[in-house]
Amino acid sequence: MRIRIGLKRRTIMAGVALAAALPAPAMASGDTSAIVAEEFWVQKDAVRLYVYRKLLRAASAGAPVLFLVHGSSFSGRGGFDLQVPGHPGYSMMDTFASLGFDVWTMDHEGYGRSSRTASNSDVASGVADLAAAFPLVERVTGIRGLMVYGQSSGALRAGAYAMRAPERFDRLVLDAFTHTGEGAPEIMRRRAQVATYRDNAHRPMNRDSFTSIFSRDDPATFEPAMAMALADYELALGNTAPSGTYLDMAVNLPKVDPERLACPVLMTRAETDGNATEAELFAFFARLPNRDKQFAMMRGVAHVAVLGTNRARIFHVMREFLSYPPLRVA
Repeated sequence: MRIRIGLKRRTIMAGVALAAALPAPAMASGDTSAIVAEEFWVQKDAVRLYVYRKLLRAASAGAPVLFLVHGSSFSGRGGFDLQVPGHPGYSMMDTFASLGFDVWTMDHEGYGRSSRTASNSDVASGVADLAAAFPLVERVTGIRGLMVYGQSSGALRAGAYAMRAPERFDRLVLDAFTHTGEGAPEIMRRRAQVATYRDNAHRPMNRDSFTSIFSRDDPATFEPAMAMALADYELALGNTAPSGTYLDMAVNLPKVDPERLACPVLMTRAETDGNATEAELFAFFARLPNRDKQFAMMRGVAHVAVLGTNRARIFHVMREFLSYPPLRVA
């Protein structure tokens, strides 16, 4: 199912090429030699935050910038630049860099390479992380209004920051989003464990934890080798994940007011996803004020669509949205 209301770009930055003019994919047969990576660090008070970038070696200035915001249980680089031996094509960053995007992500406080602190790294903390990272992206690229993708609680972080700083958002993708969580099986499960999340700022993580992320909705939608590669990457950096976003999603929703999202928005809905009901997402979509909005429903994917066997389907939907031409004004 696909609902689309024509896309009008809210602002056009001078000198920025339209994503509609993106080149043909540079990556063939899993070859990523045309792509380069860069690492950065920013400070949020005493917290050191890791920021990561991938783009074509031959990328020109003004390439469209796409910032990826990760969810509750694994880091930005781990989830969005995952390398699975013998199973190519899992890096979302490589996929979009090969399409001509300048792709960025970060590890939020308590995740990946960023500072591991006593904080439970709730949604508000994640918004502060983005507020620290986005000015860096602007300094490096010269682009203020970014295309932003948020996955699960990353969609909450991105949406909450878009309310606070609308000028920094050109387009927004809310993937695996939760608005109220009422009646959603995974959110109901978390509500039953609220006391644990309140008493413990971090959740223990092991190999079974990573497998359960993908198997809980539909085991047929992921490859076990992917989950093990993700576990290998994440557990080498730490064996816990912050509890704050789980607590927020259990008892502190909603976090995002749709009427305060000014930019064009794409909402993507997996065939199986226990983090939200379709009713709450349709209600949220209806209240988005910008008529440049789309709602895409996809078969064959579950909660973490970008790491599923049918990840090419969400990549296709996103590419169309991000490269949709702006409305011409006479």
